[in-house]
Amino acid sequence: MCADARWPTVNAMKRFLIERSVPGGLTGAGLAEFTRRSENAIASLGVPYRWIRSYVAGERVLCVHEAEDESVVREQLRRCGIAVTSVTVVDEELDPQVGRNER
Repeated sequence: MCADARWPTVNAMKRFLIERSVPGGLTGAGLAEFTRRSENAIASLGVPYRWIRSYVAGERVLCVHEAEDESVVREQLRRCGIAVTSVTVVDEELDPQVGRNER
């Protein structure tokens, strides 16, 4: 597994990749609303949870979150109220250093 100082893990939290479909995409006020809803949902959980980063790609939003298990992620998504296409646990992380360290 890659060590990345930008994404330190907390205890035994798992990393999840979340895909959302957002018809019409997100810009300006839509991005602000998306952020507000997600942050409010996270704050209401009362358990360890981290929103690492999100990427907007056309009508898709790909998010990286950390939580103890998938049920916590799904509860955050339910509270957020934005449709979810998929939630996938990340098994391994790769970066260019992985190949260099194997040589």
